[in-house]
Amino acid sequence: MLQLKNIHHIAVICSNYAVSKAFYTQVLGLTVLQEIYRPERDSYKLDLALNGVYVLELFSFPEVPARLSFPEAAGLRHLAFAVKDVEAARQDLIHAGVPVQEIRTDEHTNQRFCFFSDPDGLPLELYEL
Repeated sequence: MLQLKNIHHIAVICSNYAVSKAFYTQVLGLTVLQEIYRPERDSYKLDLALNGVYVLELFSFPEVPARLSFPEAAGLRHLAFAVKDVEAARQDLIHAGVPVQEIRTDEHTNQRFCFFSDPDGLPLELYEL
């Protein structure tokens, strides 16, 4: 059996690099570790960290096909971020102009959570610890 240690990173392809970079850094607060422009691909690769830990690669390409992003579509269901206070985090997103669903409570764990989307419709979640 594989001896996996942890998840190294998650890769996201965006349709508008400047908009997505601003969303992940200015709205969600991830920090830039490295930004590379790859002229042969006319593409950016942005390495982002959360609390100093490398977690996300943001890619741009000249043309990207649309993808279904609803949580029940096949593939990645959503990316969840742990927060101490889901209501406070939800209000921060609302103040930043990000539409956020109402807070729900998981009937099995009693943990509170809510969903929102990145600029390309990728489903994201705030999950209260």
